[in-house]
Amino acid sequence: MLKAMHTKIQPIDPENPNLTDLQEAADLLNAGELVAFPTETVYGLGANAFDATAVAKIFAAKERPSADPLIVHIYSLAQLDQITASVPPLAWELAHRFWPGPLTLILPRHPTNIPPSVSSGLDTVAVRMPNHKIPHALFKLGDLAVAAPSANLFTRPSPTTAQHVLDDLGGRLPLILDGGSATIGVESTVLDLTQEPPVILRPGGLPREALTAVLPHITYTPRYTNLVETKAASPSPGTHLKHYAPNVALRLYKGETATVLAQMKRDTAVLTASGQRVGLLIAAEDVAHFESTAVYIAQLGSLNDLSEMARTLFAHLRQLERADVDIVLTRLFSDEGLGLALRDRLIRATEGQIIPV
Repeated sequence: MLKAMHTKIQPIDPENPNLTDLQEAADLLNAGELVAFPTETVYGLGANAFDATAVAKIFAAKERPSADPLIVHIYSLAQLDQITASVPPLAWELAHRFWPGPLTLILPRHPTNIPPSVSSGLDTVAVRMPNHKIPHALFKLGDLAVAAPSANLFTRPSPTTAQHVLDDLGGRLPLILDGGSATIGVESTVLDLTQEPPVILRPGGLPREALTAVLPHITYTPRYTNLVETKAASPSPGTHLKHYAPNVALRLYKGETATVLAQMKRDTAVLTASGQRVGLLIAAEDVAHFESTAVYIAQLGSLNDLSEMARTLFAHLRQLERADVDIVLTRLFSDEGLGLALRDRLIRATEGQIIPV
């Protein structure tokens, strides 16, 4: 049973973090407590990565199963020797090219420094360097490597603002650093370098195309693990089938665009006639198809800017919850660029229940 505590929100300038304002957070992390902080992807729930007791608090606060590993966040490449058993040349090449940034690398875990719980008992470890001034300044101030998943309850939509963190975890941690909205809005891309060829385990904020331009031989096969059926650990977070799900029914359609939109409009009419309150999670170009319907519309953005759609996804899922709708209809979009991460999150949010049209 978690003991409730007061959760403080500390505003921090994301462009010029004041070290005095960050000192409390650094002290808390070094004392084995939890702190939520912004990154360019989503907000993270952090603990000292070398402290097994502190790491256990992450799993308790999130109600996260032990089979879902954490990512260790760093501020300097020099920290890799403390976190990994070895760093292959390819990892150095990718780190110099893409860090700081939304790329997580799976590497051999340091056998003594990093508690096995960080990696769900596996001999690998996930590592990344955020491209955000607040965590960089915080980790450097406290001389920290920080284990952190997204700062939300397990299976919920990830948080892209401090308010989202408070909504899910208020009373479960002492401090949230508020650095405004995340600029990417989906989690990092996870690349496993312990396999040959390297494998993308989770699509995310670094588009697949950016990696294949450097490593054309890398592979990606969607991985959807049913946590109810298996307790086996994965080297990457975010591979369970149920993830990113709002507290409202979500219906996901797949097919040719005009056919899908026509089916969504028919289903909207049927659901509305039965007394259900319908929400739509759609692109800007889709809105015209539903102008005559009495529904709540959450507009992700333009199909010409999939990065905007990905950036606003989780915020809109939470917005639809607050709108008090009974069911949300949405569709699969392009898998180019950040569209691949967008598709992945929608599939997991519906537990893989896709309606072909």
